[in-house]
This record gives sequence, structure tokens and C-alpha cells, in this order.
Amino acid sequence: MKKLFVFLTMAGMLTFGFNTKVQAQDQQEPETEVIETEEVEEEVSPADAMFAQDVEEEEDQTFHYVLKERFIEGDARFMGIVLLTLILGLALCIERIIYLNLASTNTTKLLTQVEEALKTGGVDSAKELCKNTRGPVASIFYQALDRYNEGMEVVEKSVVSYGSVMMGKLEMNLTWISLFIAIAPMLGFMGTVIGMISAFDAIARAGDISPTIVADGIKVALLTTVFGLIVAVVLQIFYNYIVSKIDTIVNSMEDSTIYFMDILIKYNK
Repeated sequence: MKKLFVFLTMAGMLTFGFNTKVQAQDQQEPETEVIETEEVEEEVSPADAMFAQDVEEEEDQTFHYVLKERFIEGDARFMGIVLLTLILGLALCIERIIYLNLASTNTTKLLTQVEEALKTGGVDSAKELCKNTRGPVASIFYQALDRYNEGMEVVEKSVVSYGSVMMGKLEMNLTWISLFIAIAPMLGFMGTVIGMISAFDAIARAGDISPTIVADGIKVALLTTVFGLIVAVVLQIFYNYIVSKIDTIVNSMEDSTIYFMDILIKYNK
């Protein structure tokens, strides 16, 4: 009897232990699945990150790349003309900017040097100083000193007339730049009109209004307009900078010329 009781007790303990082990394994399996899932997610996440990075790189394309792509998509007949307008306009703008920067001089320093040269070496010394100094102001001073012996009235007329010549040189090629600013959007609008005409011709040939039929014509129409406006805006910015630079130089010429005439009047006395 005791052996039977001991046998049943051992069987019950083994059964309880087995059930407990099974329950423990069942409880551990979801954790294992979660861990495995997390591991899988960790393994997949770098690829997703790389894919997301590629997508962001495609979306964050540079303005230069997008501009070049759109230029190629446009009609070469009008895009080429607009591009030529931009190149010629920028060339003239760069030439004017270089010329105006070279024409800019320190007028206060030049007037001081001219006054000292007149006091120490006379008119010839001042003429040599102005001859070796670049810029329109020094050229005006040289022309005035060259006619100093003819009287102050002749000197004053020489300053006025030669100042007008210098202003004409400063404003050279501005007319062409303004022409390119005006013609660039006009060429763009011309491409727009021709593109719309092509779209309507495609509709007439197909006998049906379909987006795929008119898409090319409308794209050309819009792209030519956009590029024409971009060229006009760029050239307009350079044009305004050049005009402001010319105004600064002209104002400096007028102020320095007045002070220069006062110096000559004092020296003549």
C-alpha cells in the first residue's frame, strides 16, 4: 500500500513538473517570437533606411540639375535662343562691372595729391600725376590742367565737355543689356504661343482632346516662358547693379571736379 502511495505521489510530481515545464515553455515562446521579430526588424531597418535615404536624395536634387533637365525637355529652337541671350547679356554685364571697378578711384586721396603737386612742382607735376592715375576723374583733371594756360573759362568748359565724354564711356553697352532684358521674356512668350498652336494642331489631327496629346505642346509653352523670365530676372539684377555703380562714380566725379576747380582758382591767385 505504501509502495502504491509512493508510486502515485511520484507520478503526480512528475506530471505536475512536466505541466509546469510546458507552461513555462509556452510563456517563453511569445518572448522568443518578440525577440525574433525585433531581430528581424533590426535586420530590415538598415535597408529601409538606405531606401529612404535614396528617395530623399532623389527628392533633394540640386537646382542646377533640375534646370538642366527642364532645359533639355524644352524646344531647342527657342531654348537655344534664350540661352544665347543670357550668354551675351552676362558677357556685357561682366565687361561693364570690370570696367567700372577699374574706373573707381579714391578721389579724396587724388585731390590731396594734386593739390600738393601744384604747390611743389606746379602744373606739370600735377599733369604727370593725373596721367599716371587710372580712372575718369584723373582723365578730367588732366584735360583741365592741359588747358590751364588758356584761362579758367576754357578749363571749366573742358571739364564739362570731357566729363560728358567720360559719362558716355561709363554707360557704354547699357542699351544692349536692356535690349536683352526686354527680348528674353518676349522669346519665351513666343515659344508659349507656338507651343499652344502645336497643341491645338495635335488635337485637330487626333480629333480628340487627350492629355497625352497636348502635354508636349503645353510643356514647351510653359518651359520657354519660365526660362525667358529667369534670363530677364538675372540680367535685370546685373543691370541695376551696374546703373548704381555708374551713379556712384558720376557723383564722385561731380563732387571732386567742383573741389578741383576751387584748387585751381586758389593756385591761379
